[in-house]
Amino acid sequence: MVNFAAIAKAVDAVFAVRDAARSFTSPQTAEEDADVGRPQSRIVTVPPPGTALDARLAGVVVAALKEAFDRDHARLELERAQLEEERRRAEAAMRLERHRQAADRELARLRLVGAAALVGWIASVLMIGAGMVGEPMAARATLAGSWLLLLAALGAAFTAQRRVAVVPDDDRAPDSGPWGAASVWLLIGGLAAAAMSALL
Repeated sequence: MVNFAAIAKAVDAVFAVRDAARSFTSPQTAEEDADVGRPQSRIVTVPPPGTALDARLAGVVVAALKEAFDRDHARLELERAQLEEERRRAEAAMRLERHRQAADRELARLRLVGAAALVGWIASVLMIGAGMVGEPMAARATLAGSWLLLLAALGAAFTAQRRVAVVPDDDRAPDSGPWGAASVWLLIGGLAAAAMSALL
């Protein structure tokens, strides 16, 4: 005779071993099996507006806008600095050009004074060979004075030219100083003395 009670106990033992093995391998399987057949209700919740997600998105947008504004501000500051540097360079170039033109005019005037003094001195030297040896002492002394004045005018013109060539730090016009004015008056005095020696 078949012992149905022993078979039922064996089947129960197999199921018990199977359930134990499942509980060791997957702890949630027993709970899922227990929930089988139990009606489950899943409620899908929609987050209302103004929650943490919206705040996070708003923060990201604000950060992006701030970064864009900062980048534009930095670019504008760089462009402003470049324009200021270009303006300073243009002003410096214009100042140097004005100084160069004024210095060229002053140098041309001083060269003319120096050339006139040199020509007057050469002419007064040639006057000795033209017959000033037998002239009175006053005429020869006046001629010697004219030589000194003309050579002094030439030296003053050279000194004034060296001063004009110096570029000042500020926006002042080139100035030959007292040497430029002295060269003109020395030239006039030397030519006048040479003319007086010829008349004497």
